[in-house]
Amino acid sequence: MTTQTKPLTLSAVEPYRFTVAEYLAMGEAGILTDDDRVELPDGVIIAMAPLGNRHVAAVDILTRMMVTTVGTRAIVRVQGSIALHERSSPQPDLAALHERADFYASGAAGPEDALLLIEVAGGSVNYDRNVKLPAYARAGIPEVWLAVLPERTVAVHTEPADGKYAQVRTLRAGDILTPGRFPDIALAVAGIMPG
Repeated sequence: MTTQTKPLTLSAVEPYRFTVAEYLAMGEAGILTDDDRVELPDGVIIAMAPLGNRHVAAVDILTRMMVTTVGTRAIVRVQGSIALHERSSPQPDLAALHERADFYASGAAGPEDALLLIEVAGGSVNYDRNVKLPAYARAGIPEVWLAVLPERTVAVHTEPADGKYAQVRTLRAGDILTPGRFPDIALAVAGIMPG
């Protein structure tokens, strides 16, 4: 007589959720390296999609625009982590952070430090819209731009409440982007879309 066992399903087990401290310790120990394109949404380490040429170009264009227009009024961080809470440390493509003398060497930037986050999306648009944007809203990030390369649009998300953004404006070529915290800056949507 043989006993049949049911196959184990993922719904039958609870995954271990890492804290940001554990995630960072894995980097310090060499378990995760700079070559590992990963981030930590909600305690789960996930592999990020490879960056295509248009994505890299858009990030480079936005970086130049933000650094030259924001100047020393904020720290412009490129593809660096923001600790949203104990178990979440995503890596937006760009972040404008409150100025800090030590450039956050003594501790991670958190939601209260973020003035503006920018995500550039090609193939990752569903992940950015359905995972990252709600996480940013829950953390109270005041403004997030989602530059969608295939659509050649930038969706400006503001007024976070109840895990979503109450205001979403979609801008296209011919429109001008103005960060809420830097009303003197005007960036042409067409100017940030490569090719």
